[in-house]
Parts: sequence; C-alpha cells; structure tokens
Amino acid sequence: MNPARDQQLAELLLRAQGGDRAAYDSVLREASEVLRAFLAKRMMSASDRVEDVLQETLLTVHRARHSFLPDRPIGPWLYAICRHRMIEFFRRHRQIEAIEISTEVPEGPAPGESPAEAEASSQVWEALRKLPRKQRMIIESLKVRDLSVREVATQSGMSESAVKVTAFRGYQSIRKMLDVKRK
Repeated sequence: MNPARDQQLAELLLRAQGGDRAAYDSVLREASEVLRAFLAKRMMSASDRVEDVLQETLLTVHRARHSFLPDRPIGPWLYAICRHRMIEFFRRHRQIEAIEISTEVPEGPAPGESPAEAEASSQVWEALRKLPRKQRMIIESLKVRDLSVREVATQSGMSESAVKVTAFRGYQSIRKMLDVKRK
C-alpha cells in the first residue's frame, strides 16, 4: 500500500472509530479491494474460497478496529490480520502444504504494499519463525488467530500468567532479533 493510500485509509479508520459510518464503509470497501488481491495471489490452491477468507478478515478487522493505533501504518495491520485468517482457513481445511507455502514471505511487496512494508513484514515473520515452538505458538495464537489470553491458556493447558510470560519473552526475543538487523 503506498504511503498516501495508507494515510488516507488510516484517517478513515480513525473517523470510523469515532462513529462515522460513511468512513467505515469506505474503509471496508478500500480494504476489500487491497486484501482481495493479496489473498488471490496467495490462495491459488483454494482460489474459490478467497471471498470466504476475505469476509472472515473483514469481520476480524471489525472486531479489532479499536486496536488500530493511529501512529502506526494501517497496511501492515491489515495484511497481518488477513494473513492470519488465511492461515486459519488452511488449518481448518487440513491443507498443511498450503499453510507452509502461504506463510512464506513472498519476494517483493504484496499488491498495494510498499517495499518498506514488505521488508518490515518479512523481518517480523522471519523472527517469529526463529522463536522456540512454545513462544511461537503462543504469539501466533494471540496475534495471528486473535485469541484471548484465556482461550490460549485453555487450549495450551497453561495458566493465564504463564501465557503472558511466554508471550512477553517471545516479544523480547523478536525485538532483539529486529534490533540486530537494524544495526
């Protein structure tokens, strides 16, 4: 997503967070356009289900709209939600090979994604893949699958405190890995 479009979409979402329905309709329309192209490129093995995943993505955007931070670009936020919904789709349909292929960070930016956004996304995914299995699972559950700490605790058999500590340590590791790359 180019910086001007990113800024425009972010402003619309902020207005939508304030209750502006027309702005929210515009956000959904713009996001649908960008994310449909993003999904079509990555879901070739299930191209007939792109619209299903897009709808799940838009529902997640709706539920998570309060979590968007105005000082951050909206593109990576949208792409992360979309990528997670796509992974969940493949997991639900037991297409393990498709998961492995679709979670690979593609060469170059996704449709509408700037090269800087693509590089940042690639670095985060690379760092996430390097985490120990438990930390990676917890962070993916919290951030990719949008589960609550309680849901992750129940699914993993851990206490809520243990989930929080594991996630915190994972976040610290990712920050360290990303700081090393910047230097």
